[in-house]
Amino acid sequence: MIASIIYNLFIRLYRLGVGIAATAGNQKAQKWINGRRHWASQLKEQHLERAAVVWVHAASLGEFEQGRPVLEAIRAAYPGHKILLTFFSPSGYEVRHNYPGADYICYLPLDTPANARQFVEIVKPQLVIFIKYEFWLHFLTELHTRKIPVLLISGIFRNDQVFFKPYGGMFRRLLGGFTHLFLQNQASMELLQQLGLKNISVSGDTRFDRVAALLQDGNTLPLIDKFAAESRLLVAGSTWPDDEQLLAGWWNTPQNANLKLVIAPHEIHEAHIQSILRHFPDAVRYSALKENWQEAKVLIIDNIGMLTTLYKYATIAYVGGGLGKGGIHNILEPAVYGMPVIIGPVYEKYFEAVELVAAGGALVVHDEAQLKDTLHQLLTADEVYKKAAATSKSYVMANQGATPKIMDYIQEKRFLSNV
Repeated sequence: MIASIIYNLFIRLYRLGVGIAATAGNQKAQKWINGRRHWASQLKEQHLERAAVVWVHAASLGEFEQGRPVLEAIRAAYPGHKILLTFFSPSGYEVRHNYPGADYICYLPLDTPANARQFVEIVKPQLVIFIKYEFWLHFLTELHTRKIPVLLISGIFRNDQVFFKPYGGMFRRLLGGFTHLFLQNQASMELLQQLGLKNISVSGDTRFDRVAALLQDGNTLPLIDKFAAESRLLVAGSTWPDDEQLLAGWWNTPQNANLKLVIAPHEIHEAHIQSILRHFPDAVRYSALKENWQEAKVLIIDNIGMLTTLYKYATIAYVGGGLGKGGIHNILEPAVYGMPVIIGPVYEKYFEAVELVAAGGALVVHDEAQLKDTLHQLLTADEVYKKAAATSKSYVMANQGATPKIMDYIQEKRFLSNV
């Protein structure tokens, strides 16, 4: 009871904090609030009650891409069903609100008892799929009360999470409300077994299936072809200011012959782009590349949504986030194309990074000197480069297969009928 009161207080304080940020001009906060206005009336207009609905929820863009193989497999196997896709964060919704694989895409309303009841009553889903980390108290309680099957896919657990704390009883009970939890690895399985959970299995991570599919998508970036020309490319993806400062220190040393740099920052608001330009005053923005590609050596990507395709043009990838507390971003997207991946030292929460570092496909740098030495070795020692590149690709390809396991379960349990 006390835990529920604290949770509800946190939800209200979170909403208050977002509102204050929006009032202060934070664009992401404004989108978060505006996107949830009139959610109920807009959802009712879709008349989802006329169809059998599968509801898929992702926190943000990364989680959506992670769950996308399952969503698309359901679309292919059950074409008569409607798919509702919800996001918590604007960084997911703003990029994928026109995604053609779903019938309706919207923000998830704030997790209150009233919102949960109204949302589930409008949608009446036959099956619900949450991706990776989504544990919303009132939505899960409402779904469990109505006996609607709920799956967690690509779940991953660590012993420092609230579920394993003495005060985490409410959240432990939530896990029991899932019909089944599909887990990324054995370590997660063992942690949940300690809680006495039976509704669990190791399926692997659907991200491997997603990135493997990138090899078949046929997408191209003609301007990047022109920019690269005969040069080798270092593509730095999902970077933060610490990453950009590190890259600038290395770049401004005289050993970059026949090498070009592409920076795709995690956040593309104008203040961040200007900060990068101060580090790289001769850089060209992607939006201005049509007129400037001949002389450009450094390119700044000032849009969202092209990074997965951009990596295919890279000789080496640098994946950002590993110099800050949050940790690295997705290393599988570049690895699948067969290239060495350089990361910062904060990666221990990401089992795929731990494994790829151990295998030799990902290389860890702590500072500018290490970055310089690592890049010099990769660019001058052909055997070192080839070994790291081959390791990256083989690691991804060997870990495919989570999606078929999840689909087999859905079909075995007959959660969805062919309509």
